[in-house]
This record gives sequence, C-alpha cells and structure tokens, in this order.
Amino acid sequence: MSQTRKGPLSGIRVLELAQIMAGPTCGMMLADMGADVIKVEKMPGGDDSRGYKEPLINGVSAPFLVLNRNKRGIALNLKQPEAKEVLRRMVASSDVLTENYRKGTLEKLGLGYDSLKTINPKLIYCAVSGYGRTGPMADAAGFDLIAQGFSGLMSFTGHPNMPPVKTGNSIADINAGILAAVGILAALVERGRTGLGQFVETSLIEAAIQQTYWQAAVFFATGESAKPLGSAHTLTAPYQAFACADGFLNIGGANQANWERIADALGHPEWKQDPRFITNTDRMANRDALTIEIERVTGQQSVSHWQAVFDAAGVPAGPVHSVEQALTHEQTLARHMVVTSEHPNAGEVKGVGNPIKFSSHPSQSTSAPAPMLGQHAFEVLAEFGYSEEAVRALIEVGAVGSPVSA
Repeated sequence: MSQTRKGPLSGIRVLELAQIMAGPTCGMMLADMGADVIKVEKMPGGDDSRGYKEPLINGVSAPFLVLNRNKRGIALNLKQPEAKEVLRRMVASSDVLTENYRKGTLEKLGLGYDSLKTINPKLIYCAVSGYGRTGPMADAAGFDLIAQGFSGLMSFTGHPNMPPVKTGNSIADINAGILAAVGILAALVERGRTGLGQFVETSLIEAAIQQTYWQAAVFFATGESAKPLGSAHTLTAPYQAFACADGFLNIGGANQANWERIADALGHPEWKQDPRFITNTDRMANRDALTIEIERVTGQQSVSHWQAVFDAAGVPAGPVHSVEQALTHEQTLARHMVVTSEHPNAGEVKGVGNPIKFSSHPSQSTSAPAPMLGQHAFEVLAEFGYSEEAVRALIEVGAVGSPVSA
C-alpha cells in the first residue's frame, strides 16, 4: 500500500461502499485505528452527504468532511461491467467490505456476499441496514429518525406531556456504525483462528434498541413502558440537570452516599431525614418536590460556584455545555478529541477525534483530510495492478470516476 497507516489495524484493507453516516462512521473508526480504508463512491455524485450543503467550508460539505477523514477515495459506476470487474479485483486482496445499500441491491449486481466470498474466502463483508437482513421488515428502508421511533427511544425522550422527541444527535446511525466496527473486529479475530471471513450485519433498529437497556429492564420487570422525564433518570434521584443562576448543572446522586453528600453540600442536612427523601424509592416517588427544593438553592448561585462546591464534597457534577463549550474545553483538547486536517479546497478542517486510545499508538491532533471525489483513482488502482493507461481507459468509458476538485 502506498498509504501506510499507523495503528493496531495497520495492514488491514477496507473497501467502504457505505455512505452518509452509519457506514462511514464505521469506516472512520477503522481508519483511525490504522486500517487502509478505500472509500468506493457511486457515480454520479458520490456519497449523498457530499450534497449536504448546510454548512459548506469553502464550497465543500462539512458533514462529509467530518465523517470521511483518513480515507482514500475512488468512484465506480457499478452498473457497468468494467467497474464490477474493478471491484472484484479489489475484493480479491482486501480484508473487509462495508456497505449500507438496501437489501438485494448489490446482489442484483452480482456483488453480494455469496458472490464475493468465492473470489476471497477471507473477506469480511459487513452490511448495515434499516431493519436487518431477516424478519418481515427486512426489505424496508430505514433512517435514523424512523429507527428512533421504532425502538421506543422517542417515547421516553423529552419532557412529560410533550410530543415525541428524537435525541439531538443521530444516535441510531452512529451506534450502528460503532456496532459494525465491533462486529468487524470480532470477525477479524475469528478469521485469525479459522482463516475464513464471514458475513457480519447490524441495523439501525437494533442499534437504537440497544440504547434502551434501563428502560427495557423496567419493562421486563413491571410490564410498564418508560415515559419522558426530561433530564431525570428512570431508576434514581436526584440525577438530572438543575437550574442555577446562569445555566444548568447536572448532579449525579446515583447512590445513597452521594445523596447525603448533596444534602450537606446544599446546606440542608435535614433533607436526609425528610420522609419524602430518605431512600431512593422515596425520592423517586417525590422527584418533583425534590427538584423544587434543590433548585430553590442552586438557583441562587452560578454553575461554577456549585461545581466547586460539589467537587469539594466529592459529588459527581458537571455543567450542561453548548457544543462550542464542549469542543473547546481543555479536557476535550487534552484527550485529542478535536483533530485538524488540511483539505485542498476547504483548507483547515476540524473534526471529532478517535475516542479510543492505545498505549502503543499515541493519539494525534492531525489527520488526513476526507478525499475529493475519485481523488485516489490512479494511486489506488495501481496497487491492484492497473496501469495508468488502463485507468484512463476505465475513466473514458465511465466505469471509474475521474479525480475532481470537490
């Protein structure tokens, strides 16, 4: 490979046929851990997220840039036989292929797992879909919003007596990408024992349902479905955001010892003996009254004041940040959770860093930029035995995309 990636997955080649968010999240994680991820975009237009124009950075889609760093890119028109042959040749010497096409799409093109594993029995083929590849809804299209509703997440997100609310982030998409990466890593470990690849899959609904552990526990135990609680917790109190004079502070009274520290820190030790608040069961039954009592005190001082008070008392607490505050905080920066790259058109681009740290591969604050559409066609295909003349011929017939500037 001409691109030498550092990390525990160095030497692993991934073909990413996925687009928008779930699949590219998986690919970015693998690339951040050292894999050589080759983004194989469709023609025309490439990854649909290239068309997300709000916002743009010097004419380039910011959503595309943030999810596709550390990848190389080519574009193929898989409806053409020449492009199918290019992909098959790439598959023959690759380790992983990821895709999030609708069920049956690649199979109709002769590029499904059953076909590709005959070319490379060691191939790990990972598919991310809306509802999974089995079951009565296997053929249905899925999106993050739909998965959040299907999974029950929206039924208990938000505040009481309000319409359903989705989480502010695309939690099903992002978690599906993470689960896909976990599945691929497990399959790589098994391949190390057996020498064989396999088909790995997950879905948006499963990724969303996985996020309901506590609410599922309550349902399985009681038969009752969770309801919206604002920022409060379904199992313990006080464990939520409380209003201060200049913002909100999360206070984590997740056990009895912390509750007693909270009462003392707020100057009301008598709350520990108040029949409404003595045990967690009492506090859960009287959560509204507890919130009123606590906010009568916290509302008199600033977030920073109460943060210092709770820090001194050994109580878990933290401010409710804006995105700007979170991404510029010294702790975030110290953990290399903001990385920069230099894109040919967009210039300096910032993104969210790798949340996994390795002692043998220290985190870095820089990365390679997301590829321009078809940018690495000549470089990548040369590694699979294509001459420059052969690549130009493929471009001429429209099978391979010519490198463009955005």
